[in-house]
Amino acid sequence: MQSAEVIDCIIQAGWKGVLGNTDEMLWDSSARPALEAAAPKLKPLFKVLFDSSGPATCQMIGEARLAWLRALPTELGYINQGRENLALMHASPGNLWRAPMDTADDAEMESTYKPLNARTVVYCHIHRPFIRKVGSMTICNTGSVGAPYDGDPRASYLLIDDGKPAIRRAAYDVEKEVGRLLASEYPYKEWIAEMRRKGSYLPPPEIGNTADLK
Repeated sequence: MQSAEVIDCIIQAGWKGVLGNTDEMLWDSSARPALEAAAPKLKPLFKVLFDSSGPATCQMIGEARLAWLRALPTELGYINQGRENLALMHASPGNLWRAPMDTADDAEMESTYKPLNARTVVYCHIHRPFIRKVGSMTICNTGSVGAPYDGDPRASYLLIDDGKPAIRRAAYDVEKEVGRLLASEYPYKEWIAEMRRKGSYLPPPEIGNTADLK
């Protein structure tokens, strides 16, 4: 687990970014009651996130990096000729915790992202990379560098070159990262290690068998 090092690398490189759900939960638990009410079977997962992972991550990164996270915007847009060419967010407009799955139909994708009036929409919440044409939009999911959920443990990211998006995968030493994780004191490290190896979401021990978190 190298949260502090990742934040430092991004700051040093001067990259822009957006706020994610597991960033916000580090200082704001107000979404938790609604999440648990909407998905009661996932209460143990929210308990792990809010009660264990969140505090442990805060301790790892310290106050200065936490302040940097708190200053991130929830959305980024790039405008050309009066229309956004690109809209970037963690999940969906106004919601850090819910986004269409890669299996969602065009109607759900359009109702979620068309109000952005963007030619290209990029999000990441579901950790499953894809590029898909929906009406006048191209909707992309970056996947995840550290925790892809599509069965491929390689790091996943999205590259947009001359307006054309493409998914990129990068192999890394998963077992070396797992070894570093298992040597740490991070909570639920065995569960996280197994997800790194499989490149898939697995429910934590308390949950049993559940669907992927949307």
